[in-house]
Amino acid sequence: MDDSQNSQRDSHEDVREGSHEDSHEELRRIVAGIRTNLALRARSGLAGVSSLPAARDPAMAAPVVGAQPALTSAAATDTGLGRLRLIREELGDCVRCKLSRGRKNLVYGVGNPDAHLVFVGEGPGADEDAQGEPFVGKAGQLLTKMIEAMGYARSDVYICNVVKCRPPDNRNPEPDEIEACEPFLKKQLGAIRPRMIVALGKFAAQCLLRDGTPISRLRGTLRSYEGIALMPTFHPAYLLRDPSKKKEAWEDLKAVLAALRKIGITPPGAPRV
Repeated sequence: MDDSQNSQRDSHEDVREGSHEDSHEELRRIVAGIRTNLALRARSGLAGVSSLPAARDPAMAAPVVGAQPALTSAAATDTGLGRLRLIREELGDCVRCKLSRGRKNLVYGVGNPDAHLVFVGEGPGADEDAQGEPFVGKAGQLLTKMIEAMGYARSDVYICNVVKCRPPDNRNPEPDEIEACEPFLKKQLGAIRPRMIVALGKFAAQCLLRDGTPISRLRGTLRSYEGIALMPTFHPAYLLRDPSKKKEAWEDLKAVLAALRKIGITPPGAPRV
């Protein structure tokens, strides 16, 4: 075999080896991308959501571990889930206020992305900060009981907070912290497009209503937030401190059910009236 043939053979082998290396590199990039996506979903509170939710049906009823099919470009904006994902991506590893310095997990939101009923709280506590999910501590357990008493499961509704990071020592959120987070809360509500919002406690109610009236006077009367009915009521943490207020909170929730019935919406289960 002459030198030109040897050179041609070596050239073909180099091309094949380069092609194999490119394929392996591409595979590594794909695997890394999948891992990054799963980690982001777990931190965002969107892990376990079906990618094809039916309108007004529970899309987060049971946790599902593993990768989800990618949304089409249309689904990214035409479904509650797709819109919530885009907002979570925009929020990113947020450092827009000082609360980011002490957090363990950013607490985005959880539940049905097409829910007609949304509960908005104040901010994460220690348990929520540790788990990255809103209302999972003692106050969250009480909220779950309140939701179930209405005839819903947690997976039927959507739950989120005004601020996404835990204030130190569970102090009240400060104005600059609320200002930094509020745009994302508004975008979440705009993405879900609920028919009813329950504002839990004074910070949620005052933030959404732009009304500094004490929650003891705000509660019990249906208000409106950008065309969506809103019921202010006591925060579950307050109800744990003062159980005598539970009856008033339940009256507020019954008023929510009555208002939803008027527009043809009933809970999946039977309320405990």
